[in-house]
Amino acid sequence: MSLGFSVDQLLPKARGGGQLQMGLARVDEREWLQPDPDRVARAEGFADYPEGIQLAPEAEAPGLELAAMLGLAGSLSEAAAAHHEDMCLLTRREGEDVYRLVGAAVAWPSDWRPAQKLGLSLTALHAPIHGYAEQLASGVDHFMERLEAGKIFGRCNWFIAPTRARRWVAEAPERAFARVDAENAGETLFVRSERQTLRRLPETGAILFTIGVYVEPLGALSDANVAMLERAVRSLVAGEGDRRGAGAYAAALIGYATRRGLGTGT
Repeated sequence: MSLGFSVDQLLPKARGGGQLQMGLARVDEREWLQPDPDRVARAEGFADYPEGIQLAPEAEAPGLELAAMLGLAGSLSEAAAAHHEDMCLLTRREGEDVYRLVGAAVAWPSDWRPAQKLGLSLTALHAPIHGYAEQLASGVDHFMERLEAGKIFGRCNWFIAPTRARRWVAEAPERAFARVDAENAGETLFVRSERQTLRRLPETGAILFTIGVYVEPLGALSDANVAMLERAVRSLVAGEGDRRGAGAYAAALIGYATRRGLGTGT
């Protein structure tokens, strides 16, 4: 399956609201990573955010394996710098059944700080996501346990942000979206989509998690995608809407969709 490499291509494969789902699809090796990364932008991203590289001792061997697999000298940091995608490594400690984050090379995080996540289990990593422990944790753990080397799986998500910056740290929604209304939402709301993939490294058995970040203004998206977002904002599950700051931008997004003739009520 091809997930695509743009917001417009990714959104139709993303969850549009309701109960949390992994939403994984098999990805062909040829579709694994973006084929034309902007290495200058990647270098600038890491230079501006050096704390995005966090490495525990357990990341050394899988990092070397990853770089070699990609035809590079170095480790995790060099692999991520040479590609569009941020990259994370997860392994299990001896005597444990859970996977933990042991390495991160993240230039463009979506409202998280790798230094605060290093060493955490999957459940702890996803603690801010409302409903993860109840709806997804056991399924994710089962998938990670059974993931075979050579197979790649992908998924995508979306956020509404007040900036097109690729590195995004959320602020209080009431302040971030204070100037957004139905008339200007096409230019002041930005749709941020992460193209995520998972694969097991064959030698070390570590799991590589890649995150490709794509951002576009709401007004640049297709009618079908704006309509999907309008429906999704209306149906966000309780709690998730709060985490996403939906209360501060929902009316503007819905109003914008209506102005384009795409609202649920039109």
